Amino acid sequence: MVRPLSPRPLPPVVLMLLLLLLPPSPLPLAAGDPHPTESRLMNSCLQARRKCQADPTCSAAYHHLDSCTSSVSTPLPSEEPSVPADCLEAAQQLRNSSLIGCMCHRRMKNQVACLDIYWTVHRARSLDSDLCLKFAMLCTLNDKCDRLRKAYGEACSGPHCQRHVCLRQLLTFFEKAAEPHAQGLLLCPCAPNDRGCGERRRNTIAPSCALPPVAPNCLELRRLCFSDPLCRSRLVDFQTHCHPMDILGTCATEQSRCLRAYLGLIGTAMTPNFVSNVNTSVALSCTCRGSGNLQEECEQLEGFFSHNPCLTEAIAAKMRFHSHLFSQDWPHPTFAVTAHQNENPAVRPQPWVPSLFSCTLPLILLLSLW
Repeated sequence: MVRPLSPRPLPPVVLMLLLLLLPPSPLPLAAGDPHPTESRLMNSCLQARRKCQADPTCSAAYHHLDSCTSSVSTPLPSEEPSVPADCLEAAQQLRNSSLIGCMCHRRMKNQVACLDIYWTVHRARSLDSDLCLKFAMLCTLNDKCDRLRKAYGEACSGPHCQRHVCLRQLLTFFEKAAEPHAQGLLLCPCAPNDRGCGERRRNTIAPSCALPPVAPNCLELRRLCFSDPLCRSRLVDFQTHCHPMDILGTCATEQSRCLRAYLGLIGTAMTPNFVSNVNTSVALSCTCRGSGNLQEECEQLEGFFSHNPCLTEAIAAKMRFHSHLFSQDWPHPTFAVTAHQNENPAVRPQPWVPSLFSCTLPLILLLSLW
């Protein structure tokens, strides 16, 4: 048994989150046999299901997961992250089951039944794949972050929200919340095509209230910003530290300073945000229509947010960092190293090394934030 790191016990929600951060086993696909039978498949989902039925705990967990929904609702910032706790508990109970890693073949008998089992398990594994949800949980577990987040969530909610109050609370959150929490909430990575995760990320700043209902001219937005000393200094700071030196994304200063300057604009008249749920493009909520002779100047201002290689690469680098903290499942440059190791058995790591590495980083992060 692992000894506690401190005499203060971790709450059950933290322990559950730590368990959910453990990397799941891969889902192999059967191949090579044009006419496979269930008995000739290693760990087919049908075989794994029968084995699970023989274990009352496994069988009950599987039946419960079969009734769970396959997605997690997107809460407002003032609400707790909406995760079906009973579904997460059932998913945890199956992590050591032979169902994890079971496979189906396109030509096997009872293919429909096999795939039904496979996707039930797959949906269970997807319940804890939303990293934006995990960062929201980490904020909830921290008293200061949770208090600040709920404050702007309440100010920015409702059909009659007051935009200036909402912006003031947003400004307070990004000024006072610890940087790992603030950047984790706003710059959390999402798996490709995970629109729920992307929606959670885009809604972090409550855009329905924080952004103007009708997009103004970008130069008018800048004029409003210049009339406020704080906004003016934040914009100058952003233009200084996020100034691109080349098309490759090199910044005039460090990427970290660019990101701090970018987050410093949130809550001002120049509040930017992600433009959609499916990518990481950001922009101001403004337009250059009707700029007349100042069209080029307006487009340069707008492009400093939407087509800025320095800002784009800084955001991408931070998201890669966040994804590496929590997951080893998504493709990243280390796969090139893995391919080289597979070709050269002498440098192939022991099988426990990646699991230990991927478990230790989230543990260190959670304990440091706690």
